[in-house]
Amino acid sequence: MDESNATCGKRLASIGLENTEANRQAYRTLLVTAPGLGQYISGAILFEETLYQSTIDGHKMVDVLVEQNIVPGIKVDKGLVPPCWFK
Repeated sequence: MDESNATCGKRLASIGLENTEANRQAYRTLLVTAPGLGQYISGAILFEETLYQSTIDGHKMVDVLVEQNIVPGIKVDKGLVPPCWFK
C-alpha cells in the first residue's frame, strides 16, 4: 500500500488501465476491502495519497483498515536522492 502513484500506475498499465486517481482509488479499495484481511495482516504502510483517500463507496481507507484491527502507518521517505556529498 506504500507504492507511489508511478509504481501503482505500472500495475494498472499491466492490465490496460490508465494511471488516474480514480483507478488508483479503485485498486486500493480492492486491497483494503479484501474479505478477512485483518485475520492475516496487522499493519499497513500507506502512500500519502492513500492516507487521505476514501474507498469508492465513501469510507476513509484508514477507517476501513482500523475497523479490521489493522494499524495504518505512513511512508515518510520521498524516494531516492543522491547524498549531498555526491555532486
